Amino acid sequence: MPKVTIDNITIDVPEGTTILHAARMIDEQHGTNVAPPTMCYYSKLQGTGGYCRTCLVKVEKGSEKDPRPMPKPIASCRTTVMDGMVVTNKTSEEIKEARGGVVEFLLINHPLDCPVCDQAGECDLQNLSYEHGLTETRTEFRRRTFEPIDIGDKIKLNMNRCIMCYRCVKTCEQITEERVHGVLNRGYDSEISTYIEKAIDNDFSGNVIDVCPVGALTDRTFRFKSRVWFTKPVDAHRDCPKCSGRVRLWLKGADVLRVTGRKDRWGEVEEFICNECRFDKKAVSDWVIEGPTSVNHHSVIAQGQYEYAPLRLHQTRQKGLNGIKAELGEGALNPNNIKK
Repeated sequence: MPKVTIDNITIDVPEGTTILHAARMIDEQHGTNVAPPTMCYYSKLQGTGGYCRTCLVKVEKGSEKDPRPMPKPIASCRTTVMDGMVVTNKTSEEIKEARGGVVEFLLINHPLDCPVCDQAGECDLQNLSYEHGLTETRTEFRRRTFEPIDIGDKIKLNMNRCIMCYRCVKTCEQITEERVHGVLNRGYDSEISTYIEKAIDNDFSGNVIDVCPVGALTDRTFRFKSRVWFTKPVDAHRDCPKCSGRVRLWLKGADVLRVTGRKDRWGEVEEFICNECRFDKKAVSDWVIEGPTSVNHHSVIAQGQYEYAPLRLHQTRQKGLNGIKAELGEGALNPNNIKK
């Protein structure tokens, strides 16, 4: 098995593994954070990657047979590991500068919509711009603009925010029966759109919302209802004849504001879900609740999460003395029974 070292951590990987996957394996095994960010790559879809260049890394040593370094930063999602390879990502100042340039390029036409964008709080580009972006733009020319359009009765497309990652195109191409949207025009005039007088209305079309890394494709049933950090995500499932039925519910009180696929630590859905589960089942009674979603403490969504023990203590206090007696027994308040 090839041996690769990424940010001073060495790991053995199967033949044909990409640098990106090797870095993710390191993170899973060691609890580190050396994996490069991605905006276009999606492991659940074939043919993705190589478009955005945010996953750039520097190869300090090509292999044991040919130890020469690669002269330029390379896309880790497209480059396979060679035995003895040495890679730097977080520890390379050159890569940080290069990634900052990529982020600046992605933001050239991207509007400052974060205050009104439904993707805020779970946006990959927002995170990248915070880590690598500049405080102000260096471009003076007019940004290209598009009018928001509906590409289905449940999906809103705002092309102004699109970064042309092609994820939505690959999704409809690979998991739906008929693709009716794609990339129109070329170069600077490229845009995502549907074919003439067509709308995305197949059973799995809602998955384009989950795979979009920015707020270009949003759920019309959730738009402007709440900020994501004000909602509580819980894992749930149901018996569905079309998909696995394993989803994530976003609750505000007892109301289900939206339903999405479950995402892993890399922001990729574990299983694609159907539109019936996503759009039509908006009652808690429609689902079997498994429990609160485990949210990374670095995520802004974690600000609305609570530990079980403090929550239970708060509920017990609300019950009062009678509640404590009922829960712990009549002798619970007897001073002789309290351990010092």
